Amino acid sequence: MKKIILFSIMTCIVCGLASFVFCSFSSSNPDSNADDTKEELVFQTGFEGTTRVIPIEDENDDIIGFEPGLTKSSWDELKTNGGMNLVFVNYTGGDSTQRTARIIPEPGNSKNHVLRFQVFDSWGASERQNKARVQVEFHEITPGFKEFYQSMRVFLHEDFNALKSFPKRIGWLTISEFWNNEWWFPEEKNGFRVTLGVGKPAGETSDLFFILNAEDAGMKEVWNGDNFDVKVPIGKWFTMDYYFKEGNDKTGRFYMTITPEGGQKQVVFDIHNFTHFTKDPAPDGVTGYNPMKLYTSREVVAFMKNQGKSLQIYWDDLKLWKNKRPE
Repeated sequence: MKKIILFSIMTCIVCGLASFVFCSFSSSNPDSNADDTKEELVFQTGFEGTTRVIPIEDENDDIIGFEPGLTKSSWDELKTNGGMNLVFVNYTGGDSTQRTARIIPEPGNSKNHVLRFQVFDSWGASERQNKARVQVEFHEITPGFKEFYQSMRVFLHEDFNALKSFPKRIGWLTISEFWNNEWWFPEEKNGFRVTLGVGKPAGETSDLFFILNAEDAGMKEVWNGDNFDVKVPIGKWFTMDYYFKEGNDKTGRFYMTITPEGGQKQVVFDIHNFTHFTKDPAPDGVTGYNPMKLYTSREVVAFMKNQGKSLQIYWDDLKLWKNKRPE
């Protein structure tokens, strides 16, 4: 009887030690997928089926419809069941002679439809500035995204080549923007923004590159990740993937790749730094962002207009996941 009791005690000690070692190993892996971080497709669209942009008021358009046979493609369900209470196209002023967002047949491939942003001129917009903005808004995300991944095909019209000779540095031509709490709300003290754009490093003629920075409320820059090694493809489709993880200067991450059509994947950014307000005691995720955006200054738009050009970006095959991570 004593031998049986002793054996049972030793078995419990060994099993307990094994469980402790296993749990310690699992919790030490920051990229391990726990049950509450299972990859989930939130939304996808190819701008086909009944998908269309319709006017709702002077400064905004709505996006409605879905694609038969494509799961999670309904814009209406995204608003009701996707946790995004506000989804629309925002211009912050102007009219259709100055900017448009339209679903059109892809140039050179009429069987495929794409969303085209086009800017012809600037206008008096927000912050009492004359500028240009076309963007899709995903706002009032509840709960905020702690970790998400987006993939999208992008095409910058050949007119973008004219910007290579813009006489100044281009540091403001935004194509996507992420808000870990929108700082324009009076009650919001913990605003934080990550801005992804297209830029040019100096006044002399040069290629265009991807630019990226992050700011605390008050537009106080926290970090800058501009990459002047990877050229922005112009006149060619490319797939742009990015990954956002909320965290501090050690746990936060913004990762982005591009894959030009027929080419190899290139890592453009892999930033490990703050992705929330640096002094936020309880960050609550990305509560709003612009998955597609064309936002720039009066000077850039005027330069293009004087050359008989316009700013045009085509978007296609948007896919959004929560908790998906880079391969």
